[in-house]
Amino acid sequence: MDHDQILTALRERILAFATSRLSRDQAEDLTQDVLAVLQEKYSHVIELVELVPLAFQVLRYKMLDAHRKALRRGEYNQESVDDLQLTDTGDNPLTQLDQKQRVDRLLTAIAQLGERCRNLFTWKLEGRSFPDIQNLMGQTSINTIYTWDLRCRKQLLGWLGGSWE
Repeated sequence: MDHDQILTALRERILAFATSRLSRDQAEDLTQDVLAVLQEKYSHVIELVELVPLAFQVLRYKMLDAHRKALRRGEYNQESVDDLQLTDTGDNPLTQLDQKQRVDRLLTAIAQLGERCRNLFTWKLEGRSFPDIQNLMGQTSINTIYTWDLRCRKQLLGWLGGSWE
């Protein structure tokens, strides 16, 4: 038996063993990998008595490696995308209406505040700190800014009907 016939017979045995444990496509891929390893690293082994156990040992290692890779990737517990229920990320019309009404109430209430309170809220919404606002308003005491902030929030809450909701 020449070397090509030995490899052909060996290929069939490796493929049959791998197919009994894996899908046909995976088994064929692993069979090709085993034959490539035998050709590259073990070309000096030509006896069938030595080649068969060597080939099956390489196959077992390749199968274990494929199994570990599948576990690592989470391929065994994957769900089909078609089976997943997707949530609607957009707001429903009732939520949108409620939010629009709140914004309208807030804008109406802010328009009724004095200029100092409107400026204070504007600067706070811009992300300015209380010391920055103190400088912008030309005040020497930061406690004055804290007091104005408290009074403005109370006044705004009053225009909103006593509730932020």
